[in-house]
Amino acid sequence: MLRILRNGVFGLAVLLGLFSTTPPAAAAYPDRPVHWMIGFAAGGPVDIVARIMAQALSDRLGQQFIVENRTGSGGNIAAAAAINAAPDGYTLLFVAPNNAISTSLYKKLPFDFLRDTVPVASIMQLTNMLVVSNAFPAKTVQEFIDYCKANPGKISYASSGNGTSVHMSAELFKVMTKCDMIHVPYRGSAIAFPDIISNKVQLIFDNLPSALEQAKGGNVRALGVTSPQRWPSVPDVPAIAETVPGFESVGFYGISAPKGTPSEVIETLNKAIGDALKDPKVIARLAETGGIHKPMTPAEFGKLVTDETEKWRKVVEFAGVSVD
Repeated sequence: MLRILRNGVFGLAVLLGLFSTTPPAAAAYPDRPVHWMIGFAAGGPVDIVARIMAQALSDRLGQQFIVENRTGSGGNIAAAAAINAAPDGYTLLFVAPNNAISTSLYKKLPFDFLRDTVPVASIMQLTNMLVVSNAFPAKTVQEFIDYCKANPGKISYASSGNGTSVHMSAELFKVMTKCDMIHVPYRGSAIAFPDIISNKVQLIFDNLPSALEQAKGGNVRALGVTSPQRWPSVPDVPAIAETVPGFESVGFYGISAPKGTPSEVIETLNKAIGDALKDPKVIARLAETGGIHKPMTPAEFGKLVTDETEKWRKVVEFAGVSVD
């Protein structure tokens, strides 16, 4: 009788286990390395900031955040790789003005950036800087404009690729000053600088982190920043708007994920980034690149990306440029 009773209790326990509605405990995110798609070459401004933040996220979330440089097509190769990945939080995308610009500049993209991604977090805002070869004769923005107009079609400018803010800052400058310059796109500004230093290409409107590094090293000469006023970290460099009223190109860096990524994953990432942007060491490292840390909620960052997409659509139409 005791054996029968024991067998009955065991069988009841098995049945209760089979019909239990309590789900198994889910693994906490992240439980394996996270891949972060970067659309530009190693050593460039985007890459520098990405590696600072990747280390900060690794420290806070206990898993490695791996920076993957998928260069080309103005960052669209990286965007496509992220968008086509599983929406599980293990593939992320570094977001910058190129993503907002590409929506209207590229006519045949295989994705819709606003539709196919979800905003995660903002990292920082930054300006671009106009730097020229030391062999270039102009020492000021006005001297640059005068030289350009006296030598139409004889000056070439580098960019980190079609559709980047580096490219469109120059196109906006061309339209507003009537300067005739030739565009030479590269797969990242780090690759372009040897040609600028040697004066094969005369200038670039690069993101401040790498432009500032090259200017501080004496490799190039800084003429102006693209923010509407002088930028706090380089107060001695005039705003281009001081010479060309109304000229403005201020960028942003952040993170997005493929559409369908769980909200709890986005919340975890946003909190980790927000915590990192309170860390004095992280803030100091971003400041060294010339950026201003700018934490936001996912909704706030999503609105920024949407607003920037509309702003750059108007600039693309105004400049009359497109890429098939």
